[in-house]
Amino acid sequence: AGIGKRVALDLARRNARTILACRSQEQGQAAVEEIRAATGNPAVLLRLVDTSSLASVRAFARAVLREEKRLDLLVNNAGVTGLPFTITPEGLEQTFTTNYLGPFLLTNLLLG
Repeated sequence: AGIGKRVALDLARRNARTILACRSQEQGQAAVEEIRAATGNPAVLLRLVDTSSLASVRAFARAVLREEKRLDLLVNNAGVTGLPFTITPEGLEQTFTTNYLGPFLLTNLLLG
């Protein structure tokens, strides 16, 4: 939704292979279908990742590196605000992990 979806739509319009990295299968698939229909670009894909989980980020990065020959552009757009103080199963504060640690780790893992 929001800025991330608009960026994905613009990239797909430019005929780019576009991977939507979403936390929700249902919402992500709806966005993929909407973008494909609006652009005619069949190379819009959904991959699941939860940036509040470093294990999820690592699994996502491994899959991208395994499945994709190259990665030209990464847009880190995930973020949350206003959540109650919560500790993740990995022992990290959830908002900080979602907004900073997860995207930082993802970027570094995808740099190769």
